Parts: sequence; structure tokens; C-alpha cells
Amino acid sequence: MPVAQAVLTDGDTRTSALRTGAEQADLYLPLLRNQKVGLVVNQTSRVGELHLIDFLQQRQVSLQKIFALEHGVRGNVENGGKVEDGIDGPSGLPIVSLYGGNYAPSAENLAELDWLVFDIQDVGVRFYTYISSLHYLMQACADHQVPLMVLDRPNPNGDYIDGPVLEKSFQSFVGMHPIPLVHGMTVGELAQMINGEGWLEGGAQCALTVIPAANYRKSMAYSLPVRPSPNLPNDLSIRLYPSLGLFEGTTVSVGRGTAFPFQVLGHPDDRQGTFAFTPQPVAGASENPKHKGTSLKGDDLRNADSRVRFSLEPLLSWSLRTGVSPEVFFSRPRFFDKLAGTDQLRKAIMDGASAEKIRDSWQADLAAYREQRQPYLLYPEK
Repeated sequence: MPVAQAVLTDGDTRTSALRTGAEQADLYLPLLRNQKVGLVVNQTSRVGELHLIDFLQQRQVSLQKIFALEHGVRGNVENGGKVEDGIDGPSGLPIVSLYGGNYAPSAENLAELDWLVFDIQDVGVRFYTYISSLHYLMQACADHQVPLMVLDRPNPNGDYIDGPVLEKSFQSFVGMHPIPLVHGMTVGELAQMINGEGWLEGGAQCALTVIPAANYRKSMAYSLPVRPSPNLPNDLSIRLYPSLGLFEGTTVSVGRGTAFPFQVLGHPDDRQGTFAFTPQPVAGASENPKHKGTSLKGDDLRNADSRVRFSLEPLLSWSLRTGVSPEVFFSRPRFFDKLAGTDQLRKAIMDGASAEKIRDSWQADLAAYREQRQPYLLYPEK
């Protein structure tokens, strides 16, 4: 099995026998033998150089169908783009789309399955929608008595928690759970929390099996071997994503439509930045990017600290830099509030509150969340 390179937060680099859940076939193949299996996978679902689909087919696992989430099975659909039902060419398996309004598999789709296996790389940010899809899958499995197996993977933003905790009135597909914006959990841990906290409808329980990652600690820097979605092309974009994702509700571009999405910020009327870029359509990633074809000025963040954490400073700075009113800056206020999980962040920025004051407002919620998640953690923090 492959050996991953892990970097500890103190800068010490060493080879660690870090193995994802999918790389520990001896733990799950016996459970899948002679069973009819459905897969929830995308381009990150790999065992070494093999896609999990091919890996399981080679081992005579009886695969029945593939369920596709945002970005599709092979990861070539843009954010919010249409994911179609169809056939996966390499395997010949039918694809059932679970994105675009049809978020849960039907009773018919699950009828003959003995197991549903979920193996998707997450990035540890509440508004990254794979964990919302996980919720709907758990609900369907609970409703139709199909056991769910999660092949766990490290969280590349798993070394800290930060940001506001979602308020129930702002629940949406870009934020379904009362967890912080940066939640510090793996998919397997979060699945256990969804079950344990009774977050499924009616307090339903999903029959859940988690295959944990081996030799993983939350302090490790995990470098993703495959981009988790078209607009998160490298480790730095993933670390900047918690801070820059909120700009999707504003007039400021995060570099969609360039070769460096989520690594730059720009606007036509910026009065401070020296970096210039022009968003253009990128097939499979950004068909119609914000400010398409317009020269933007702003900030190049590609030399940022590779372990950068969630920061309010970019938002606070950019809310003033373009010279537009707050009402214009927050061009999609309702969407911004859904991403933030609250309307308090937007209102505080509009009122000119400091980063320190805003951060103070969510500390009590973060402390409560730390205690609440404790029973569900699978990995040491340090």
C-alpha cells in the first residue's frame, strides 16, 4: 500500500505509514464479499494509482451502481453544473446523479443493495457540499435499511476549528449541520456525529461502519494526491478556501476562470492591489466566472504560508477597498449568510466591527462544539 508523506506542525518531516480507509482493504473486503454494493465515489476515490471502482472490480466485489455527487464521478463538472445519470465508461456501471435537486437515492435505487460505500475526499469546510450529500445518503440508508460504509480520509484543514457555528435558520445545502465553518473533523467522524446527535430526520439512525485512516493525527499536514474539485487545484487553495469561500457572496473574484482559483482576489475597481488577472471560461471548472473577460486588480496569494488558517482580514479589507457601499459589496447577501451560517458576520462587517470583536462573538459556541464532538473523534489531535 502507498506510504504518504506527513508534515507535523512543528516542521518536522518524516515518513509515516499513513493509510486512508480505502487503502486498508483487509478491513472491508471481507464485509463486501458476496454482497451487492453501491459506491459513492469521485476522482479522489483511489487506492494507490487505481480508482476504487477498478480496485474493487479486480477483487470480484459485486458492484451494482455508482452514485455521483457535485463534480461527477470523474470530477469534471463545474460547481453547480449538471451531473447526469449515465454510464461510467471504464467500468460499464450505471451512474445515478445525486446532485442538482435530487440529493437522496430513492428506495428503488437502493432496493437491491446490501451495502452503500462512501469514499470521497473532503476539505473540512462546512460549505463544501460533500458532507451535505453524506447527510442525505445517511438519511436514505436509515429510511431504507441499507448499511453505509465510510472509507475515511484525512482532513487537510483538520488541525484546527474556527468560524461561526451554523444557526438552524440558515441551514441549506451549503451548510446543514450546527458545526463551525472549519469543523476539524473527518467525514467518518462527522458521520458518527450526525448519527450520535440525532441530526437525521426523526432522530433516525443509519447503520454505519467507518474504516478509519491508519496512523493519522489531526496535526498532520495532508497533501492531497488528487484535486478534490476542479477549483481547488492544490494544497494552498485548500488552506485558503475557508477564508476565500465567503467571497462567493460578494462582488470580489476568487480567481475562478483562471489557472489559480482560490489563490487570488480581485475586482475591477480595486484601489490597492498590484496584481492583475482576467477571468475567462474554463471548461469543466468555471463556464461563466464572475467578471468574465474583465481585467481585475487585486492580491496574489500564491506565496501565502502553506499552513494558513481561516482569517477575517481579507473580508474586512476588501469590504472597504473597492469603494462600493456594503449593499453593493455583498452582492448575494442571502447566499453569503448561508455560507457563513449566520447573518451576524455580514452585519458586523457592515457595522465596521474589528476582527477581534467578531471572533470573540463565536468563542463560546466553539468551546461548546469542542465538547460536543469529543465522543465522535477517531484520531488524536497532536
